[in-house]
Amino acid sequence: MDKKYLWATEEIYGSVSEWEKEFEEVKKRVSFEHYRGKLSNAQEFLACMKEQETVGRIFEKLSVYAMMKHDENTKDALYDSLLSKITSLGAKFGAETAFIMPELTALDQKTLQSFIEDERLKDYDYFLKGILKEKPHVLSEAEEKLLALSGETLSSFKDIFTKIDNADLPLGEVRHGKERIPLSHGYYGVIMHGEDRKLRKKTFEKYYGAYLSLINTITATYYGNVKKDVFLAKAKNYNSALERALFNEDVPKVVYDNLIKTVKKALPTLHKYMAEKKKLLNLKTMYMYDVYVPVVEGAELKLEYEEAYDLVVKGLSPLGKEYCELLVKAKNERWLDVYESDGKRSGAYSVAVYDTHPYVLLNYQKTTHDVFTIAHEMGHSIHSYFSNRTQPYSKADYRIFVAEVASTVNEVLLIRYLLNTEKDVKLKKYLLSYLLEMIRTTLFRQTQFAEFEQFAHESVEKGEPLTKENLSNAYLKLNKKYYGKAVRSQGLIKYEWARIPHFYRAFYVYKYATGIISALAIADRILTEGQPAVDDYFEFLSSGGKDSPVELLKIAGVDLTKTKTFEQAFKVFSDTLEEFIKL
Repeated sequence: MDKKYLWATEEIYGSVSEWEKEFEEVKKRVSFEHYRGKLSNAQEFLACMKEQETVGRIFEKLSVYAMMKHDENTKDALYDSLLSKITSLGAKFGAETAFIMPELTALDQKTLQSFIEDERLKDYDYFLKGILKEKPHVLSEAEEKLLALSGETLSSFKDIFTKIDNADLPLGEVRHGKERIPLSHGYYGVIMHGEDRKLRKKTFEKYYGAYLSLINTITATYYGNVKKDVFLAKAKNYNSALERALFNEDVPKVVYDNLIKTVKKALPTLHKYMAEKKKLLNLKTMYMYDVYVPVVEGAELKLEYEEAYDLVVKGLSPLGKEYCELLVKAKNERWLDVYESDGKRSGAYSVAVYDTHPYVLLNYQKTTHDVFTIAHEMGHSIHSYFSNRTQPYSKADYRIFVAEVASTVNEVLLIRYLLNTEKDVKLKKYLLSYLLEMIRTTLFRQTQFAEFEQFAHESVEKGEPLTKENLSNAYLKLNKKYYGKAVRSQGLIKYEWARIPHFYRAFYVYKYATGIISALAIADRILTEGQPAVDDYFEFLSSGGKDSPVELLKIAGVDLTKTKTFEQAFKVFSDTLEEFIKL
């Protein structure tokens, strides 16, 4: 492999021996016992935070290097051992610093307020404000210890579902003519996007039949998980499990309410899209195993990597010279590991390193999807780059709530560029359908999931049990509500809730929807307002986690406490649909 297509891990550590030397040195520094009982003193608190930060930055470098080298070649036992060593050290680091949060939350309000106002501690003011807000939800030391001890047991529902889903699910094989096709989660997705309708129907029935065969066990597991969420909310003095989840992300409930309310108003447009898709697929009756089939076939951007990267840079030109120069710098300075190779981890990701720069793993193929993957992952990386360059280490890391915003902004800007410059009508139709499907699956589908989660948790909070019947009937009702009359929602689709792993991390999925809503609004503002919008967006990218995610998005012109922002996203969907229908 030409070196220019391999990421420059040597910028983190020049060799494994260098890694091992620093690993041995940091092992001696993970004890923080000498700060126990002293954190009510501002100077001691500052010293503890600085020492934890120093160790944390080294630990981050060690962890990321071990992960990246492992992902280059998952068959290499050496890097397996490095990962194992750093994971063990991480557990020790966590145990040694476990006393810090309980000790800080036990401080009285006056002391915490004085810390927040102390200029020496300004790098930790948002962190301290969070502790102050959390005080009403902090229990006695004995109660907190008891909850902490129960953590592993209470988290077991997710582990049980993972075992069911990946080890015990009787997927078997699908008979198709003379073929016997072994079924897997990945292959199910491939078949659902395929042209063969009979195979899609057989696969759909086989796949959901497997979940139905274990529906009693899955129902009991999910019911247990919801009861766990409700118990923890009550134990920590929250009004509901939803309130607890939103509080932990520092997001006001109005954002969640706005999402549910505005999606409901926009459902007629989704129904119109599904009716159009049914017509284009020439289907008398459209079932759920038909909804993922592309309506535009054979349109593909088959570009070499160099051409694809140049296209991404051109597509993101509305973000200005500095952004595009940074994209070129990333490519030239080998932030990216580009091509598939023997033993290399599949997929794509971006990972940030505070003391060097972000890195991106790709497995580039000459497909339209992979062109957009470059734009997506570089969005993550440049968000991290600006945050790390601008913010102190304590505020550099941004919350999951905003994690997908920059990556999706890049995808939307690239689509807009291609639609404005592409002469091939078929490719234009494909790009419009790509954007429609992105919004359908990320905004509408995830909000449907969010509504289902809300139903499940509110049922338990009212003392009503969850059964396979009421869960499945509630899901079927939602499916009909979201997809409308163009799609026949019946039969096995009612059990789709049983296959969603995100439901074991309650009230997580709505963040995908708010992420794409924010990204569509930001991209639209950049394209219509130009430099003022770009300047605001750069400030957002540079803000890391210095404030609540909702407040940070306001910098970029996105106010999720107002329904107008949500309505803008649905206008994009509606306008794109109209353009698609015209073509």
